Amino acid sequence: MAENPLQNVTFPSNGGTAHGYLALPESGSGPGVVVIQEWWGLTDHIADVTNRLAAEGFVALAPDLYGGRTTHDSDEAGQLMQDLPVNQAATDLGGAVDYLLAHDAVTSSKIGSVGFCMGGGFVLVLAAQQGDKIGAAVPFYGVLGEDYPSFENLTAPLLGHFGEQDSMAPPDAVEALADRIESESGTRPDFRIYPAGHAFFNDENLMGTYDPVQGAKAWGATLEFLRAKLEG
Repeated sequence: MAENPLQNVTFPSNGGTAHGYLALPESGSGPGVVVIQEWWGLTDHIADVTNRLAAEGFVALAPDLYGGRTTHDSDEAGQLMQDLPVNQAATDLGGAVDYLLAHDAVTSSKIGSVGFCMGGGFVLVLAAQQGDKIGAAVPFYGVLGEDYPSFENLTAPLLGHFGEQDSMAPPDAVEALADRIESESGTRPDFRIYPAGHAFFNDENLMGTYDPVQGAKAWGATLEFLRAKLEG
């Protein structure tokens, strides 16, 4: 299988090599942020989000969790997500965090993470596993194929964006997750509910739920949050 043309960097992970898409700000340096893909894979949309973060002054890295595979088919995407071992993905993401922390262009002592759909779920897994290496975590309508691990070691502040009409991450489930995070970590996440559906930020609009107004609100809040937590 050919490599994803969006892969432009490799980094060590669990004794092996992982791939990803790295974007640097025009200034050449800035706080580090890991961008975590949706169940579609490392697509043009995720690369665009990574570029948008770089344009805002961040050193952004999107690891390729599917080894180059992408799809626009919901059934295939669901299968790819189901076939991805959570521990393996979390290990790759941990390698991405260490890569950014050691990168000459990264100015922050901690790393931010932003993820969407499946990637939103992995944002929470990464923050739970990496402890104080993560300085800010932003899940967009996070969905995980299995239960979350313990949040006992989570120290990063959390800002989450969820859709009111999202059957994959409905408001009552979001509230229950917030309660669990607070009980296990001692910190209440800032989980916000928008009048929108699942994937309301994704302007490729593969699910027909893209909402430019609500997406812009969530994105603006995300940038403000990342700057406040990582640029200090």
